[in-house]
Amino acid sequence: MERAALSPCRVPLPLLLLLGAFSLLAARAGADLSMENCCTDGHRMATQQKDCSLPYTSESKECRMVQEQCCHSQLEELHCATGINQANEQDSCDALSGTSPEAMFVKRCCHCCLLGRAAQAQGQSCEYSLMAGYQCGLVFRACCVKSQESSDLVPGDVEDVQEPAKIPEGEEEQEDPYLNDRCRGGGPCKQQCRDSGDEVVCSCFVGYQLLPDGVSCEDVNECITGTHSCRLGETCINTVGSFRCQRDSSCGTGYELTDNNDCKDIDECESGIHNCLPDFICQNTLGSFRCRPKLQCKNGFIQDALGNCIDINECLSISAPCPAGQTCINTEGSYTCQKNVPNCGRGYHLNEEGTRCVDVDECAPPLEPCGSGHHCVNTPGSFHCDCKSGYYFEGISRTCVDINECRRYPGRLCGHKCENTPGSYHCSCTAGFRLAADGRSCEDVNECLSNPCSQECANVYGSYQCYCRRGYQLSDVDGVTCEDIDECALPTGGHICSYRCINIPGSFQCSCPSTGYRLAPNGRNCQDIDECVTGIHNCSVNETCFNIQGGFRCLSFTCPANYRRSTDTRCERLPCPETQECPKLPLRITYYHLSFPTNIQVPAVVFRMGPSSSVPGDSMQLAITSGNEEGFFTTQKVNHHSGVVALTKPVPEPRDLLLTIKMDLSRHGTVSSFVAKLFIFVSAEL
Repeated sequence: MERAALSPCRVPLPLLLLLGAFSLLAARAGADLSMENCCTDGHRMATQQKDCSLPYTSESKECRMVQEQCCHSQLEELHCATGINQANEQDSCDALSGTSPEAMFVKRCCHCCLLGRAAQAQGQSCEYSLMAGYQCGLVFRACCVKSQESSDLVPGDVEDVQEPAKIPEGEEEQEDPYLNDRCRGGGPCKQQCRDSGDEVVCSCFVGYQLLPDGVSCEDVNECITGTHSCRLGETCINTVGSFRCQRDSSCGTGYELTDNNDCKDIDECESGIHNCLPDFICQNTLGSFRCRPKLQCKNGFIQDALGNCIDINECLSISAPCPAGQTCINTEGSYTCQKNVPNCGRGYHLNEEGTRCVDVDECAPPLEPCGSGHHCVNTPGSFHCDCKSGYYFEGISRTCVDINECRRYPGRLCGHKCENTPGSYHCSCTAGFRLAADGRSCEDVNECLSNPCSQECANVYGSYQCYCRRGYQLSDVDGVTCEDIDECALPTGGHICSYRCINIPGSFQCSCPSTGYRLAPNGRNCQDIDECVTGIHNCSVNETCFNIQGGFRCLSFTCPANYRRSTDTRCERLPCPETQECPKLPLRITYYHLSFPTNIQVPAVVFRMGPSSSVPGDSMQLAITSGNEEGFFTTQKVNHHSGVVALTKPVPEPRDLLLTIKMDLSRHGTVSSFVAKLFIFVSAEL
């Protein structure tokens, strides 16, 4: 918020008259003295020192008078500017307090500025007509005009503001007392303006300094420049246009902080915050208070915190109230003295006559004050003990007490564990160690010498570790027994052997079916035995041996009538007699023997056939006449020259299949039937 200024640095009319008179006096005296410079010095003193009671150094009496008046005038302007700033920034004067002349002056200017702002807001004239003084009128008009210019001046109205307002007829001759004032409405200055006649001089409020542009003002940090007035124990905190002092520490209990930042004692008795009982009178002290009882006690008594009278023990509070040889006995409110009876101290007792004290022999039998086995030495009024090795004399119990060597020398007597004994100590070792020959150190015990493990043992420092051979594992129960690992029962056991896994202690073995297979060199897979190659089959001479997975088959066939056997798998037609049926028979019959595994991917071609002597125009038909009751096979014609037998679904288990395939071959209108027997043996590979 821009601070509204009281026609900045406007010199009041009485002061102008005074300056004129001083100038006239100086002119008459012929002195080469500038009253304007003297007034400037007064302004500077008010701005910088904020005190007009300092001695003035000018040799001229008139100059000193001008300095004093200008200083007071400037100081009033500064105080007034503070009030104007309060009104413009907070729209309230409630924060201003105090009864000093300066505080009253600041509050007065704040109220006058608020009145001017209120007049402008209500659309009233800014010409002050109340009989409240010249100074209040200037503040009223400055704040009113400043608010009016701020509210009327908006973007786009600059040209209108620059145009001179037309004066109505009949009012041209009325002279405005502020018409020729170049500081009217604040002039070009941001804070304070003073029209000297020749030029307009800008200045700033207290706590501000003029910027190089000669118009604007910026806040002065009094805490950095050192112009503050904070005392020792207070911290300077800069504020806009001023500063404040804050105590580094609180006043403490029983004190309160005043407006002057001083600590003032709190009168608890006057404020009624004391806790004195009804029978007490509150008496204020610095930082606290006292409760003085209303009831006065008699001699020999003292009052407690609750006002009760308590007897004074004169025997304790008064130094030697009784003469030598007498004992003081306290009574209620007083005391008495009684003659002393011999009282022997510790180590002495009265003689038989009761007149004097004699020594007590504490070492006399059967007494053993030092303990059994220790030597007692009597002394006047006391005794002392000569303790055995491993004991010491304890002054409080006055006996010989065992020395706990393990606690007195921790970690220095024994290698592992130390156990205190009467007059000495004993060393022992933890598990896995034994006491060395010196009786203090501990050495490792080789537990493996006693064979604690079922198989392998490794000695470690202070213990041992059991290990198992390959194929065994250490028991989780005792940690020393080795148990056989059943490799066949492991999650991967089904993949160890191709047929069957047999567990043995520490390992496993693979086995194959009893007939038709033998174990492979790797010890895991099973290989088929080709009985036809090895000659261990039992086929006759007229039979053909055919190897299958895990066994063999003896195959034989006989040629039909009118055929003769040409090879092991083929029959040739004999010359036809003079009949019509013979030429229609096939020229030859061929038997095909096929073998394939059951895990073959389906559909798959298992047999292909075609006439080797076919010519264009031939047609061939292929059909399965028998052996396909379960529908494992199908026929398919690939082209004009061949046919195919394909497997359409997997065979569920190893079995023998026998297919009879019929093929019809047609050439140039002549049809010949060709029947071929197809033996298909299906077996599983292991």
